[in-house]
Amino acid sequence: MTVKANVGPDSTVSLQEITEQTVVPICKLSDTLSEHQKKMVASNAVSIAQAHFNPYAWFRAIYADEIPVGFIMLYDNPELPKYFLWRFMIARPYQRLSYGKKAIQLLLNYVKTRPSAKELLLSCGEGEENPEGFYTKLGFKRTGEVIDEEVVMMLTLA
Repeated sequence: MTVKANVGPDSTVSLQEITEQTVVPICKLSDTLSEHQKKMVASNAVSIAQAHFNPYAWFRAIYADEIPVGFIMLYDNPELPKYFLWRFMIARPYQRLSYGKKAIQLLLNYVKTRPSAKELLLSCGEGEENPEGFYTKLGFKRTGEVIDEEVVMMLTLA
């Protein structure tokens, strides 16, 4: 998979529902990750399957213009309320083009519309190619909690 010439850092990023026509390309994005990155996040195929069996899963494909570049999934339980970034990935050819930052901002905009949303939580693994630095730059801070050997981070919503 190579970056399309017409896709760049100024492309419009959007979160789009996954359809019968788009599910395979979204699943194939996981194949572009490095071996270390594959250990940090479940494949998009597994994530999409899990989402179909969890009533609190809210998931979308990440697009740059009309090109699928990633996947995002939120645990969205307004009854608690608990909002947790469950899965997030940007395909390797599209990393470092600001798509991840823009997708997280779109997710934050969505979460802010949810009942009693005060914070967004996530967890991430430690080790080579871990995403903690990316999340820290976006304002997430470690909570001191660890879930399944992953550090928990939180962003307070304004």
